Amino acid sequence: MSSEEPLVVEAVYLYEKENAKAHRTFNYELVHLDPPTPVLRRGQAFNVAVRFNREYVDETDIVRLLFSFGPNPNILRGTRGVNTVTNRDSYLTDLEAWGVRMIGVSGEDLSVEVRSPIDSPVGVWQLNVETTTLGRKKPPNTYNYENDIYLLFNPWLKEDLVFMEDEQLLDEYVLTDVGKIWVGPWGSSRGREWVFGQFDASVLPACQLLLERSGIKAVSRGDPVKMCRAISRITNSNDDKGVITGRWDGQYEDGTAPASWTGSVPILEQFLETGESVNYGQCWVFAGTVTTICRALGIPSRVVSNLVSAHDANASLSVDRYYDKDNEELEYDPNNIEGEDSIWNYHVWNDVWMARPDLPKGYGGWQAIDSTPQEPSEGVYQCGPASVEAIRQGGVGYNYDVTFMVASVNADLMRWKEDPESELGYSKIDCNKYHIGRMILTKAPWIFDPNGDRDREDITSLYKAKEGTEAERLTLYRAVRSTEMAKRFYSLPSPGKEDVEFDLEDLERVNIGQPFAVTVHMKNKSDQPRTIQAILSAGSVYYTGVKANLVKRASGDFVLQPHATEQLRLVVTVDDYLDKLVEYCIMKLYCIATVKETRQTWADEDDFQVLKPTILIKIDNEPMVGKPSTITLSFKNPLRRILTECKFNYAGPGLSKNKTLMFRDVGPEEDVYVEHQLVPQKSGPQKIIATFTSKQLLDITGSAAIDVLDEDE
Repeated sequence: MSSEEPLVVEAVYLYEKENAKAHRTFNYELVHLDPPTPVLRRGQAFNVAVRFNREYVDETDIVRLLFSFGPNPNILRGTRGVNTVTNRDSYLTDLEAWGVRMIGVSGEDLSVEVRSPIDSPVGVWQLNVETTTLGRKKPPNTYNYENDIYLLFNPWLKEDLVFMEDEQLLDEYVLTDVGKIWVGPWGSSRGREWVFGQFDASVLPACQLLLERSGIKAVSRGDPVKMCRAISRITNSNDDKGVITGRWDGQYEDGTAPASWTGSVPILEQFLETGESVNYGQCWVFAGTVTTICRALGIPSRVVSNLVSAHDANASLSVDRYYDKDNEELEYDPNNIEGEDSIWNYHVWNDVWMARPDLPKGYGGWQAIDSTPQEPSEGVYQCGPASVEAIRQGGVGYNYDVTFMVASVNADLMRWKEDPESELGYSKIDCNKYHIGRMILTKAPWIFDPNGDRDREDITSLYKAKEGTEAERLTLYRAVRSTEMAKRFYSLPSPGKEDVEFDLEDLERVNIGQPFAVTVHMKNKSDQPRTIQAILSAGSVYYTGVKANLVKRASGDFVLQPHATEQLRLVVTVDDYLDKLVEYCIMKLYCIATVKETRQTWADEDDFQVLKPTILIKIDNEPMVGKPSTITLSFKNPLRRILTECKFNYAGPGLSKNKTLMFRDVGPEEDVYVEHQLVPQKSGPQKIIATFTSKQLLDITGSAAIDVLDEDE
């Protein structure tokens, strides 16, 4: 065969496993399928070999590698790379171009090293090989490599915008596939286990689909700021065909109750298979899924829970509650037509790590993004990335959505009472500076405490200065000064003479099926008697702060003698509250009192969760790779009633895909016990997570850490 005829490519080898080891992508299931899919990180060299139909002749053969991305690949836009293979060292200088270097020729085989640009778009690339000979006029031979090539962000490389200097932290924020999400009100919050499962075979293809849906242009897919904004937009299905539909009213018959998910994989699998939004999620489900997507794409990410979170609907940087002259709370906000302010018992969003070349120095690092639909930003339900440092400093002018985030963690709770003498029609009766953003939590790196709390990290100080300090007030006022609406609210005077001290006692822990009491302590610090009119109530609420049912209330007038103390008490029995609980068994205690003589009005509230049992998970013998093991899940029904429509879910990467077990009705106070067989796939320390849901009782969870032996051990 003459060497005048161009080479014909017979095969292209992408050494999927070897390259994956060097690129820290060996955990991706796609790399191990048959045929394997290459998963690589941008800006880092990888090896390719090409086999031809004859020996390669350096003087006359021309071989080009063409990498292309998206619908209309273009070299100028960075979505196409064309390289001619030569044995000259012209490579490795320009980090922003594709580089190819010949490593060696052995008969018909040509080995080359390729490096993608450090700012390459992230996602699926295609590879073609063109061959021709020197001086030939006819079109070249073209060979299409049939598999997708995934290119990811590279946080290990300092030139990448998502680079994280502390490499150990990347083990947690990129490579760890099981974590925890703190849920529940302040005082009784707990870490809920969640399987991120970013290495599952369905995750990267699901990421491709959701990015297509988000409308982000191919050329923007290398920019972590634009990518994270798109992810915050498309994870919810509020105004587009996003991944998850949010629902908060307890009606989940046509989908999965948010409380029964064990992690993100079944959600992304269903989205990928059907192309439809998955029913149903709530903030922590959105946030768990966002961490899966970000970690899968190589963006360091963690889940952040803000206990007592404000939703400021009118950019007043305050959450406002209004009362009529009889101290009854108004059902609407007279000063806000757009919607009303609310306080969520807790709200969950994400931090993602990146440099911010679009902002002044010092605002890189952790950035907050929120994929739970609350407010449109630039006309679409999306939020962030907001620099956490900008939130801490009240720098509301820096993109994106910093004002909204400052309010979430640090708004003042203001209470207003009907007052015909005030020009607003209301006067300020109370301003609580400590209520919002009680504590901001995430999972601490490298430790996992099944059913416990040792792996909790308090990051409140990253988001705001210490409550009550001058720095914290200055930050808030700095944000207030730059926001028109807030200036008006904060300029109104606070109430005058206050000589009666009130204190609502916080409830520590109440187990479901036990009674509890609400107590308010009062002290008259003046030399005159004081007449007090008080309302004390307990009700059930959704975690978004939306009222569900009034459980019990007491009101009365009484006289407090000079310097005397008194307590008001409301006892709530099991029969009072059990039928009125909703979803996560959260109760709101609430008190408002007015002193007749001075018109002093005081109000306070406390949220707590009625606690439920934990699922106990046991696995028999010593579990071994490839051998069936029996797993048992058990807990005691704490209610004196039958549970219907019962189901267990359990999952653990390396142990088992998500399994749903339908279960019979459970009798009152019965010990529930279920056995199931699983076959571990991976050796080493593994985690398993379970949930139980029924019509009468939701949100029962548990987890266990398990060591799986290798077949040879």
